[in-house]
Amino acid sequence: MNHNEFENNQVNGNDTTNTESTAEHKPYTYTYRTSRSTANLREAYENQLQLTGMDGSDGGYGSGGKKKGRKSQAKAMVAAFLVGAVVISGFMYASDKTNLFTGNQPPTAATTLASNTPQQSAGVTTASVSVDASIADVYKAASPAVVKIENYTEPVQSTGRGFGGRGGWQGFSQMPQSQSGSGQSNSTDSTDSSNLQLAGTGTGFFFESSGYILTNDHVVEGAAQVKVQVEGYDEPFVAEVVGENADQDLAVLKITGSKAFPTLAIGDSDQTAIGDWVIAIGNPYGFDHTMTVGVLSAKERPITISEEDGTEHQYEHLLQTDASINPGNSGGPLLNAKGEVIGINTAVNAEAQGIGFAIPTSTIQETLKQLLGRSA
Repeated sequence: MNHNEFENNQVNGNDTTNTESTAEHKPYTYTYRTSRSTANLREAYENQLQLTGMDGSDGGYGSGGKKKGRKSQAKAMVAAFLVGAVVISGFMYASDKTNLFTGNQPPTAATTLASNTPQQSAGVTTASVSVDASIADVYKAASPAVVKIENYTEPVQSTGRGFGGRGGWQGFSQMPQSQSGSGQSNSTDSTDSSNLQLAGTGTGFFFESSGYILTNDHVVEGAAQVKVQVEGYDEPFVAEVVGENADQDLAVLKITGSKAFPTLAIGDSDQTAIGDWVIAIGNPYGFDHTMTVGVLSAKERPITISEEDGTEHQYEHLLQTDASINPGNSGGPLLNAKGEVIGINTAVNAEAQGIGFAIPTSTIQETLKQLLGRSA
């Protein structure tokens, strides 16, 4: 019987035993406390077994009766949390790969843009990279078809329309310093070029591989001889002026070569929208094959340019762009992102920045047929 189920009568102040006190030391007498029932004793016994670990469990205690430390409990909690996190992450990944919550719908454009690397801003940088690659490809393909045009005149001849202008407006033809037109060329004509003077330069582009070039009329106006410098050829070609239209400020030239020339496709300017990327290629201030990039700023712009003789020339339906264009760009192509010609650069406001104008291709189709002498 457990000694805890007994009490010392003397300690508890219960002195009702049959033992009498004597001068000699006698052993204490214990009595059984009959006030506790058998059920209570059993419960107390079982509780004691759990506390001491004698029932086979540690009852919150480790080996040797020592209580487990809080570190073990914390480790168990952290391990359970990590296991749960791994399970949930795996489920999320599987549901994303299998479109569990999107019904197998293809990703939208916004989703595609948002899936870029974190250092890329949503949409902007991705578009910029794409645009940069496209522009570089356009220039590489288009540049060989762009030519430099030189206008040679008699020394006493007026430079004519388009090489200056009044009221702040200018054509894009460059007025060079006094130079003589000498040297060999890829073609000959009956003109004596020994006394000719370079009056101005501009730009043009091949639109037919047989050697047909489109440019501005004011680039070649009054020329005694027109020379064309083509990329990949050491010497310039002497060009024939096939036709001119002063009202539309268009001219067609023709040169003859031993092989086909690269060409640019003429697109539809009506299909463009304000804000579209545009590319200008030309020869500003003699810097051959200069590319500049901007956007289509406006459409259907009318402007009036004063001629040197005081007359005024009205342009209508022009495209406005902020692509940088300068004297020497006249007659050069304004391209869309596909590399198609949507305009022919023709004028700039010398008092402004980022305000240039091009003749839209939608207005030149009939004129071009007339200049070529074709009915269809």
